[in-house]
This record gives sequence, C-alpha cells and structure tokens, in this order.
Amino acid sequence: MSISYRDSIELFSGAGGLALGLAKGGFRHRLLVDYNVDAIGTLQKNHDEGQAHIKEWTIRHANVKELSFEQYKHSISIVAGGPPCQPFSLGGKHKAHDDDRDMFPEAVRSVREVQPEAFIFENVKGLLRKKFTSYFEYIILQLTYPTIFKKDGEDWESHLRRLEQQHTAGERTNLQYNVVYRLLNAADYGVPQKRERLFIVGFRRDLNVHWSFPQATHSSDALLWDKWISGGYWERNHVDDSEIIVDNAVHLTQKKLLKKYGMIPPSLKPWKTIRETIQDLPSPHDKNTFDNHVYKSGAKIYPGHTGSYIDEPAKVLKAGVHGVPGGENMIRFPDNSVRYFTVREAARIQTFPDDYRITGSWSECMRQIGNAVPVALAEAVAKSVYAALKNC
Repeated sequence: MSISYRDSIELFSGAGGLALGLAKGGFRHRLLVDYNVDAIGTLQKNHDEGQAHIKEWTIRHANVKELSFEQYKHSISIVAGGPPCQPFSLGGKHKAHDDDRDMFPEAVRSVREVQPEAFIFENVKGLLRKKFTSYFEYIILQLTYPTIFKKDGEDWESHLRRLEQQHTAGERTNLQYNVVYRLLNAADYGVPQKRERLFIVGFRRDLNVHWSFPQATHSSDALLWDKWISGGYWERNHVDDSEIIVDNAVHLTQKKLLKKYGMIPPSLKPWKTIRETIQDLPSPHDKNTFDNHVYKSGAKIYPGHTGSYIDEPAKVLKAGVHGVPGGENMIRFPDNSVRYFTVREAARIQTFPDDYRITGSWSECMRQIGNAVPVALAEAVAKSVYAALKNC
C-alpha cells in the first residue's frame, strides 16, 4: 500500500526526543501519547508556542492501555515509542514482565491494530541483560507475529512456546514483521554523550524491505587523534595550553593511535564534546536570554559521582536529581571544579533544538531530559527507515 506522506503515531512520547528525531527523519506525527502530566506539559507548551516540528501534532494525555488504535489501520507508515524502561533499567528493581509499568504488550497491540509498514521502539540496554534473555526473546517474537496474541489465562512462558513453534515451523501469518535490534551508542552518531540505547526495528514482511542500521558517523579514535596527534581540537575550540594536561596516559594513547593508523587519520568524524556543545552559551551565572539557562548550586564530587569532563562527550544524563542518578549531571572542568548542567545545556547534550522548551522545575526538567532519546540518534535511525520505505 502506498502512503503519500509517511505518517506516524508515537506512544510513550515523554519530552519528545524520539518524536523530534522521527520528524527530522521524514515522518509526520498524527498522534503523540503519554501518561505523564509533566511530559505532556512540555509537548503541549512547544505545540502552543508553534515550535516548527510539533505545532501541528495531536497530543493526548492518556493511558495507552485505554486507547484503541483501530482508526489508524492501514493509514500509518510507522508506529514508534519508548515503552517505560524502569522494569529493565540497571538502576531499577528489574521486575520485567512482573512490573505493571511494562508496556511492551501495549506496543505489540498497537502494531497489531495499526498494521503499519514499520515500527521503531527503543529502550535501555538493561533489556539485554542475561536475566531478561527469555523475556526479550518473547518481546521480539510478539513483534514478529503480532496477531498470535496471548490467550485469556495463558501465562507468558506458554505464549512464548507457541510463538517459538510458529517461528521454527516457518509458517507465514497474515501479519508478520522482519525484526532486528541493536544497541547504539549515541556518541557514534554525533551526540555529545556516551549513551547506549536499544533500538528494535521491524518492517512488514510483505514489503520485502532490505535494511540495516545506519553506520556510525563519529568515533572515539577520531577525537583522540584530533586532540593528541593533530591538535586540531584544542585549536578549533581556543583552549589555552594551561588547560591541556599531557601525562603518560596521553603518550600511550599517541603510540597506540600511530601504530593503528600510521599517519592517516581515522575516517570518521570525532566524537563531539561538552565544550563544543555549550561554548557559545553565556555563563549561567549571568542574566541571559536562553531558555532555562540558570545556574544551580550544590554540585560536588563524591565517590561514584565525578561529573563529565568538559573535553569529552558527557556521561549518560540521568533522570534523577541527587544520589546515584542525578549526582552525575555535572560538568567537570580542567581544574577539577564541577557544577550542575543547566536545563538548556542538558537539552543540548540530548540534541534538542534551542527553541524547544522543557517545562517544570530543574529536577523535573532533568528527569524528562534524562529519560529522552537523543534527537540526533533518533533522526539517524528514522532517516534510514524512511529511505527504505520510500524505495519499497
């Protein structure tokens, strides 16, 4: 079936990182759904203020479990979303299918009801942990055969066995998807953050799509080369010699790079750093016109919480405020002083555009940003999916 516009719907939209990436990648959202009132506030704020990508989207504050998607059947190119990650997060209780917040069954239902050309779902890398192996296989097989649904009173292990039998028999069903997944590091796609996210992508089998995940565009080696072989990084960012610390580790890195590449630099672009991302922003101590670029006091180093060095991509931005999650949402400067990221800095690190506003208190904004998919990473995946669908 040919679709004039690549329309999409998205579940569990959060602050809109995945949605923005898909929009930049060629998709037009007809519906965004989330249950969190603060995330909806952010989406609605940008919609009402006419932000370029979101101003025409339909936004619903609703529990996905209570929605039917039958009205979108055969009219949607892609279903996307990030089912809540807490059941699988490394920092959570790891209850998976026993967690009421596990929304993968609803993601499967949306695919069954809409029957889109493709889907993109993302989640935390914790879903790939060994203890979740069987349940992850269950998720993949459900998405492969969405019309073979769980019967009343049937437990998930029994349902998994039926799906495995279907899969090994090689029998086709009336709705079937070719599903692949991969753990992607956002830094490898130009995001100034070392953030790994699991992407699950499926194409409806009757379309005969040939697709693979987009190749990385940036690399750690290229950044190291830019710093310690060519020196271009320091020159380009006007870093004073007094801020550049050269020690034995640097000399070892130089030797390894030259042994690996000779005098030919790595072919990919360098990873982007915090400095490159925020250097045009004024000091948050000063009054400025940037949205939510305000200094927050209280940052300090303590065991396990050392901040992100300004001349590296950031560590993973966390959804918490203090303690294990939020204590790492800090910049660490060459003199080893630290301060919290402002909301605008954190949004830039997640590659949100400057005209996109995250609403709420600092802690709430950081929660939304920490839960988001980096826009540029989502865009890279979306563009490749869009191109595959356009050619089918």
